[in-house]
Formats: sequence, C-alpha cells, structure tokens
Amino acid sequence: MLKLPPYVLDFMKVFTEKGYQIFLVGGIVRDLTLNKDIDWNLADFATNARPQEIVKFFPKTFYENQFGTVGVEIKYSGKKLIFEVTTFRKESDYKDKRHPTYIEWADTIEEDLGRRDFTINALSYDGKNIVDPYKGGEDLKNKLIRAVGDPNTRFSEDALRLIRAIRFSSQLGFLIEDKTRESIKENAKLINNISGERIRDEFLKIIASENPAEGILFLRSTNIMDYILPELSECFNIPQKSPKRHHIYDVGTHLVMSLKHCPSQDTITRLAALFHDIGKAKVFKKDAKTGLITFYNHEVVGARIAEKLADRLKLSNLDRKKLVTLVRHHQFTVSEEQSDKAIRRFIRNVGKDLIENMLDLRIGDRLGGGATKTSWRLELFKKRLEEVQKQPFSISDLKINGEDVMKAKKIKPGKKVGEILNSLFEDVVSGKLKNERKELISHLFSN
Repeated sequence: MLKLPPYVLDFMKVFTEKGYQIFLVGGIVRDLTLNKDIDWNLADFATNARPQEIVKFFPKTFYENQFGTVGVEIKYSGKKLIFEVTTFRKESDYKDKRHPTYIEWADTIEEDLGRRDFTINALSYDGKNIVDPYKGGEDLKNKLIRAVGDPNTRFSEDALRLIRAIRFSSQLGFLIEDKTRESIKENAKLINNISGERIRDEFLKIIASENPAEGILFLRSTNIMDYILPELSECFNIPQKSPKRHHIYDVGTHLVMSLKHCPSQDTITRLAALFHDIGKAKVFKKDAKTGLITFYNHEVVGARIAEKLADRLKLSNLDRKKLVTLVRHHQFTVSEEQSDKAIRRFIRNVGKDLIENMLDLRIGDRLGGGATKTSWRLELFKKRLEEVQKQPFSISDLKINGEDVMKAKKIKPGKKVGEILNSLFEDVVSGKLKNERKELISHLFSN
C-alpha cells in the first residue's frame, strides 16, 4: 500500500462519501512506487464525477477548459495546494498531432488509463489498491519505458510523446523498450508538429536530468536530433584526431562527453557544455599533406549558432545571453605568463557572475576530451582570477566618488571631476595606489 498524506486522503474521502470513485493517476503514482520525493501541488486525480458536480464539492475551484479538468484549492497547515481532478475520459482524432479534436466521458478508470502515453504513467491508486491494466508496475521494476498499446498510435496522437519518452528515460535511468524505440525512430519527423516552447521544456529537462548524456544519445539514435538540433547531428561526422591534437573523439561525441562530465547543476551551463564546440562543423579544415585538422574561429561561429538555437528553443533573453557568452568565450587561454590585464579582459568578457559557470564548462571540456579534470595551469588561473577580482573594474568600484573629489579639490561638478577619478582608477589598477578610502583621500589632498 502506498502511503498518502492525511490531507490527500481527506480530499479523496470527499468523493467517496458522495458515492464517487477517485484515483491518484499518472506520474505521482509512478513516483510514489519508486519512493521518490513528491510535490503534491498540482497532483492529478481522475474521477467518475462530472466537472459540474466537482465544483459543488469545494468552496474554491477553477474550471475553464474543455478537457474536464477542475482545479481545486486545498489549504493545509497554512499552505495552499492546487489539486487537478479530471473526469474519466476517452479521446480521439488528434488532427494537430498534439491535442484531441474531441473528448467523451468514460465509465471506468481502465478506459481513462488507456489514453495515457506510457505504461509507467498509466497507473492509478484509490488509497488502497493500484489499478494497473497495462503492467506499468512490471515495467517500473524492469526499468523500461513502454508505450501504452500500439506505440505508432500513441505517437501519431501526440508527437510530443516522442521526446517525452527520452526525457523519462534520462530522468529515471530507464531503457526504452525495443518496439517503442523503433516507433520513435519511424515517427521522428512528427516532432516538426510541436512548438519550440514544448520541445524546449522537454529538452531542458533532459539536460537537467541525472543522465543527460544518455538522453542526448537517445535523441540521436532515434533520429529526433536530426529534426530539433541538426547542427548538433552534423558534429558527429566531424573528426578531431590529428597530429598535434589531444582529442580522442569526433566533435559530436566530445560534446556529449563534455555534457556528461560538466560538474554544474545549472541547466544553461550544461547546455553550453553541449554546444560549446558546435561551430567546429562549419570551420573544419584538414591539411592534405600533414593531416593536421584546424577549427579556426569556431567559438565565434559557435556563438552565432548558439543564438539561433536559443531562438529556436525559445529561451528567455537572460538564458540566451548566458548561453551565447559561455559558447563565445569558452576558448580562453590558461597560461602562467598571463598579465593581470589579460585576466581582467577575460573577466570583462565573461562577467563576474558567469566565471564559475565558465570554469565548470572548462572542466567538462577537459574531461570530455580525455584530459584530466584540471591542471596546475588551470589551478593557477583560478587563483589569479581571485586576486584580480579584488581590484576595481570600473571607476564606480573606487572607494571614493565624485563628491569626495569636489570636496577635496574644492571644485564644482564637471569634466575635471571625471578626469581626476579616471586618473585615480588608473593608479589603482597599475598598483601605484591601494583602493582604500583613506589612501585615496590623502592622495587627493596631497596632489
């Protein structure tokens, strides 16, 4: 028996006391079975009560859709939760490959579960017993993603399921059952019917999962990648092994391995690890005599491709800028001979807030190319970054301002104030002065 919180049992009791059936359904039953942490907000329930009856059961409900789903606000221990309750239903005629043209009410939970995508999501629980007509519990034990019924039918109904199967595989660490996987491959082109926003949501969940590299390889082996990320598919045809090169993989495999080894939990940083060398396919050159392979300016070309991919995936402006910055500047030099000026240029290009993300990308890049996690030069570079960041990066970082200059020099606002501040800034940067208020004030009075 699965353990439910008291407030969930109380909620379900409202239905049973009125003579109706009610079941927890879908992913929440799957996760309860797998002993995963549960977010009860927006928990899904199915019932034989009709929407117009459900809205009478509770003081605060929301019903503004054609799919029979009623949102019910529940208060528990000072918190508000929204439970979504849907009347048993059947669906048919998915003309847009995403939404049913019409729905009709069903009489049983078994009929309702028959319209679900995968067997591990076609589970329901009434508080005492699990209803599992498609053997989803068995697939959970065997760690398999299997379509409910005929996979070709399921994917032609809703093409988003093509990538959802891979997302569940990545999140759960499951394999995709052979017939289902072959059907994904055969129906891959249907993903073109799905909006960029929907693809983005599923794709980023793959990137954020515990097995992102495996998910990306599934996208490739099922041909989905050819339609949503053809630029990445192209990279698997680009070799890197050549004289004077340390790489052991082709570009595509290197990108997947970089993602796998990227230590960041930040989704956009992981995405940058996957895309950082994506420009190499466009600038690949191999010398006919020496066999030397070059990828000149691949980071510049890669940044332009990253912009297009960000637009295709409908990323926010903030995420778009972050992704492009990381891809554009990932090819930074690490040398014991670098000047403070060079370090400062790197920090300005990347931005202080993205330094850790860039270093995580570099670790993924190194491990993804067969190198060690770090090197003495990289560790020295990290120390230099810390030291240089203690210095001011602009006049606004000085410990004094224009008011201090005007008081010390007894001058009015104007060009002269800016010139003095700029001179002080240059002296601090060069090391002639420390960025300490007393020393800067003293310097103003003595010069």
